[in-house]
Amino acid sequence: MSEKQAQLDRSLERLAEAIDRASSVSVSVQLRGALEFGIASGELPAGARLPSVRVMAARLGISPVTVSTVYAALQDAGHIEGRVGSGTFVAPGASVGNAAHLRKLDDLIGELLAVGRQCGFSAADIATRVASAQGRSRRPLRLLMLGNFHDATEAYATALRPKLRDGDEMSVAVLSEVRAALPQGIDVVLAPRTLLSAARDLFPQAEVCGLTLIPDEATRVALASLPSDARVVGYSYFPEFVTIMKAGIRRFAPHVADVSMAVRGEPGAEALIAEASVLVFATGAEYVQADLAPGQTAFEYRHTPDNQSVKAELLPAIEAVRLRLGTQKEA
Repeated sequence: MSEKQAQLDRSLERLAEAIDRASSVSVSVQLRGALEFGIASGELPAGARLPSVRVMAARLGISPVTVSTVYAALQDAGHIEGRVGSGTFVAPGASVGNAAHLRKLDDLIGELLAVGRQCGFSAADIATRVASAQGRSRRPLRLLMLGNFHDATEAYATALRPKLRDGDEMSVAVLSEVRAALPQGIDVVLAPRTLLSAARDLFPQAEVCGLTLIPDEATRVALASLPSDARVVGYSYFPEFVTIMKAGIRRFAPHVADVSMAVRGEPGAEALIAEASVLVFATGAEYVQADLAPGQTAFEYRHTPDNQSVKAELLPAIEAVRLRLGTQKEA
């Protein structure tokens, strides 16, 4: 078994333990949210093979119909892909939504080679001319970092800006702002994978790239530092996030036995929070700190872009857009 597949199996075990059948959040919402955030956080690595519908259903103790419905929704969103005769796999983040562009690029390369031969150039001569022309074709890009909450989205942008080329501009917006006043002239939209469908609907002319997120260093350290006898409650603003959040707490605080989850608006959430010694709240739920009793502590469960994914997937996708736009301008 490959290390990638072993990582996926370990992650699925944590997700299975985190699904709460007694919760008011439906199992299908929990499962979809867990898989979406697991893919976005790198917990479920790109290219890993997911269990079949029946195996996943048996593993989680739920209906195969529920698993099949969730798989279909994730495939429609571009998070997973079915391969005939092989199974279902986590889709590569950089390739989501990019197939048409790659086919167009192949066609343009074929035309370039044909014209080059007419001019008496070999393939090596053409490659040399392309390399020397890249500097002229690259132009600054306008990028938009899209998210749910301002502070977290700005933090993602702050982490990514130093990795962009000089002259590139990255603005920040949340979904509610974009829906009220759509920014114009955006070349590339970056978004967590859970927002990819919304981003593509809002920006059909722009390249939309998924952002892989992992818990940031402060979150990992805080979880690892929890006392083993702590009564921990995780609190999420979105029900889709609760299962993967619990799995993350289990991963980085495996020594803590007492972990419960609460969701905004869920019956019993306030009572759970009142009983906690430590409250771990998701981004966007900072308001819960105001009602903590003396002796209770709290910290935010926060994410940051995964550097490995940024380097291997995101930056090459951005450069492909730059080259394509530069070629269109010269034409």
